[in-house]
Amino acid sequence: MVSALGAVAALSLLTACGGQHGTSGTAPQKLPGTAQPATGDGTSADGSSKDTSGGTTAASTGSSDSGSKSSTGSTGGGTSSRCHTSELRASVGANNPGAGQENFPLVLTNGSGRTCTIDGYPGAAFVDASGKQLGSDPQRSAGSPAKITLAPGRSAWAGLTFSNPEVSGAKTAKPAAILITPPDERDSLKVTWSGGPVPVSGNSSTARLSVFQAGTGA
Repeated sequence: MVSALGAVAALSLLTACGGQHGTSGTAPQKLPGTAQPATGDGTSADGSSKDTSGGTTAASTGSSDSGSKSSTGSTGGGTSSRCHTSELRASVGANNPGAGQENFPLVLTNGSGRTCTIDGYPGAAFVDASGKQLGSDPQRSAGSPAKITLAPGRSAWAGLTFSNPEVSGAKTAKPAAILITPPDERDSLKVTWSGGPVPVSGNSSTARLSVFQAGTGA
C-alpha cells in the first residue's frame, strides 16, 4: 500500500528508483534561531536574523484557510492558538523512496498540556556539524493549507522530498542535522540527520516541502 507520504511525492516528475536510508530517533534540540522558511509560493518571511549555530535564519510563515481540522481529520473548533516551538517535539520519519525521489516525513508532536494548532508549511534546512546550512532553501510544493488541531500527544507531518543524488547527478553533502521550524514561529528544532547524503548543488538539487497534514506520515 502506498503511504500518505508517497502520494505527496508522486507530484514530481522523476523516473528512476531511489535508495533507502533510515533516520535517527535522537531527541531534538531547541535552537534560538530558525531554519529558512520554504520558498517559491510568493510568501515572504516577516524578518530575518542569525541563529547561534551560524546558519542564516528567518521566520517560517504558513498560509491558512477558513477550515479547521482536528488531528484525526474531523472538523474541530477554531478557538485554540497556534503551537509554539517550545511546545513541540520534532522527529524525522522513515524514508519512503520511489520514482527517483527520497521522501521523509517531518513530524511535529504536541508535547504540551494544552491543545494547539498547526497551519501551513514548516521551515527546514540541512546543517553541518558547525551549524552551517547545506544547500539552498527548500521550496514549497503546491498544496491547500488547513488548520490542524493537535491535542496533547498528537502529531502533524509535512513531506520533505528531494531527488536521489545517484539519479540526478547532483553534488552531495552529508548533514549532521536538520532544522525544522513550525509555521509562523522563529525558533527551530534540531534533529540529528541519519538519512544519508542530500543534494546541495547542481542538477535537481532543490528540496521541496508539503503542507502539514494530521498524523505522522507513516
